[in-house]
Amino acid sequence: MDTTLMKTKYLKQFFKTTALALVVSSSMQSFAAPTDEVVAIVDNSVILKSDLEQGVAEAQHQLEAQKKTVPPLNYLQLQVLDQLILRQAQLEQVKRYGIKPDENTLNDAVLKVASQSGIKSLSAFQQKLDAIAPGTYASLRNRIGEDLAINRLRQQQVMSRIKISDQDVANFLKSPQGQAMLGSQVHVIHARISAQSDVDPQQLQSVAQQVKQALNESNDITAISKKFSTKDIKVEGADMGYRDLAELPSELAARVSPLQAGQTTDLINVRDGIHVLKLIERKNSEQKAIVTQYQTRHILIQPSEVMSAEMAKQTIDSIYNRLKAGEDFTTLAATYSADTGSARDGGSLGWVTPGSMVPEFESKMKNTPVGQISEPFQTQFGWHILQVTATREKDMTHEYQERMARQVLGERQFDSELDSWLREVRAHAFVQIKEPQLDSKAQQNATPTTP
Repeated sequence: MDTTLMKTKYLKQFFKTTALALVVSSSMQSFAAPTDEVVAIVDNSVILKSDLEQGVAEAQHQLEAQKKTVPPLNYLQLQVLDQLILRQAQLEQVKRYGIKPDENTLNDAVLKVASQSGIKSLSAFQQKLDAIAPGTYASLRNRIGEDLAINRLRQQQVMSRIKISDQDVANFLKSPQGQAMLGSQVHVIHARISAQSDVDPQQLQSVAQQVKQALNESNDITAISKKFSTKDIKVEGADMGYRDLAELPSELAARVSPLQAGQTTDLINVRDGIHVLKLIERKNSEQKAIVTQYQTRHILIQPSEVMSAEMAKQTIDSIYNRLKAGEDFTTLAATYSADTGSARDGGSLGWVTPGSMVPEFESKMKNTPVGQISEPFQTQFGWHILQVTATREKDMTHEYQERMARQVLGERQFDSELDSWLREVRAHAFVQIKEPQLDSKAQQNATPTTP
């Protein structure tokens, strides 16, 4: 595997929010140390010595859990600081673009962490953590919120870099993988491997790999679940029977589409555990993909370097009030919308198919009655107001096949584009390292002295 991709994957694991014990430990350290030192400045933020110490402790813990040699402290500090700088540079962009997860999404993410400790409510989770050290729950919640915001930033920035032409799609659909994907009904076995307590991520990955190997040799998912489940790791499985690909979540459908009968997907790491699917059989379905389309127009106000997040919210509220007072949607969209493509056409997005917009936009679109104007709402792109002017039913079988092809092709490109984007983020960030012994570039350029 390319070393840059390995570094990216390690970075994701390094900042995994479910490393609950380490977060609690770091919170206790912060309350025990009333003073701190700045070790680096990243744009408008700082990295403290306690942040570096926490990161080094977490890296040491992971390496020891994996039974790997822990490198010398100075080397580990350089690597950890580099990763902290990259994380902070991304958080600076999060602030610049006004990206913030909504409370429901954040609550769900925190609750999933709590469930790993056997706690079923946020209030009980907060009581348990704050009993260890005051403010621990807030620290964990803030970190999870930052990770959600970074993930949204990455999706927004990286997906915009992925270019898939119509010819790429056509070539894929003619390929063996594409032809296999066109068999739109699949018989699938689905397994999910999840931690029931604070389990080392490497151990969870190992069990998931064993489940995958067992699925390669057997279709008895019940026996496999019983064999690999323990008090700390739960293996759940089901024979899903025949399903239309359209019924599967798009990420899982994209993984299943290229498979031949008898093959399993790679391990799929998501917040609720590790998933693996096995394709038993595929058959063509004559059922058409009939979907409801929404003729939609919108106005987008986007935070930028010249418009703060607060100004963007004030602007969208002002536009909403003017629309409610009877001003023309087309005129206001052409004048104010940051979506220049649709603004030229009075904000029109044409006929929108479900699945083509981000979830927040799609949910608001589906739940806004025809002819009415939505209240302002936020997505990763900024603040929107939308209006659905009509709906219709359309046979989207061919379009659905093309969309699935784009998902498969996009997934192939995502990791390499993410790595490229992370390099650019790091290169463009203003970084000042306060301690020379923590500056890797300074050490590389230093001239050895003769004793």
